[in-house]
Amino acid sequence: MTIYLGAVTVSDRAFKGAYQDLGGPAIADWFSKALVTKYTLISRLVPDEQDQIEAVLKELSQTCSLILTTGGTGPALRDVTPEATLAVADKVLDGFGEQMRQISLKYVPTAILSRQVGVIRGRCLIVNLPGQPKSINETLGELFAAIPYCIELIGGPILETNPEVVKAFRPPKK
Repeated sequence: MTIYLGAVTVSDRAFKGAYQDLGGPAIADWFSKALVTKYTLISRLVPDEQDQIEAVLKELSQTCSLILTTGGTGPALRDVTPEATLAVADKVLDGFGEQMRQISLKYVPTAILSRQVGVIRGRCLIVNLPGQPKSINETLGELFAAIPYCIELIGGPILETNPEVVKAFRPPKK
């Protein structure tokens, strides 16, 4: 069985070619180090347009077990990634946003401005990450421990991690 993962960068400027997308490649690089399980990564780059973000999340959630977005989670008027994510959600997992802000607060006081969310759509977990590669790595280093078990709980595949990068939590078998 092929396991599909998604990486979605939300950025007007990267979409227009004004600068290089660094967020999507940072997610891909992190997956390559952290996951032992074989997977196929589907990457997308979209502008800060809610309808386009929603469309790509709907499309990828049909095949992906996990979608990580990067960008568009701040307070600026054009930042609409959380709104798009919530619009396609079946369930909201508040702990993801809370934990990501706690992680980021160790590094920057502006973490309180972040509006990241985690949701379930069907059998897909969607998590909004920060936009900077350094922040993506810091966040995933702590947050990802809970993600494989969450994916299993919603009927997804088993993701095995490299314990030198992140140790996936699974409750002890009784």
